[in-house]
Amino acid sequence: MSDTPSEADIHLIQRIIPHRYPFLLIDKVRDIVANTSATGVKNVTFNEPHFQGHFPQAPIMPGVTIVEAMAQTAAVMVGVSNDLADKDFLVYFMGIDGAKFRRKVVPGDVLELAVTVTRGKPGAKVWRFTGRATVEGELAAEADFTAMMDLPKDAA
Repeated sequence: MSDTPSEADIHLIQRIIPHRYPFLLIDKVRDIVANTSATGVKNVTFNEPHFQGHFPQAPIMPGVTIVEAMAQTAAVMVGVSNDLADKDFLVYFMGIDGAKFRRKVVPGDVLELAVTVTRGKPGAKVWRFTGRATVEGELAAEADFTAMMDLPKDAA
């Protein structure tokens, strides 16, 4: 798939996955290698709603939202790789394994979310990924996760 775009801006992301504020957790996806890997980018800002309660005096991005951002990156990579923009593409978590959180992610950080396919191919319903979230090259979180791709009938 040499014509697969190598980057997805916020407009293409929103054409692929249904997430919207306050749960759209990535700003762009770059370095897309079709059905193989990609890197999501999340600019962490103080204005995000989870910081009102996690924690007001010491805002820290919740670990579950970091893993969700990895999954959104993976979904965009699959969507871009398989021409799923504007096709009612949905993805559901099936499992999260080995999640580890190594460093706080705070407002002002740029979170980079590297995801790699460990199992899956075009047309497959179940995909497995490994993800690593870093800030300025320092590991913040990592996890393996499995997702079910609810592909549109005309994309299968």
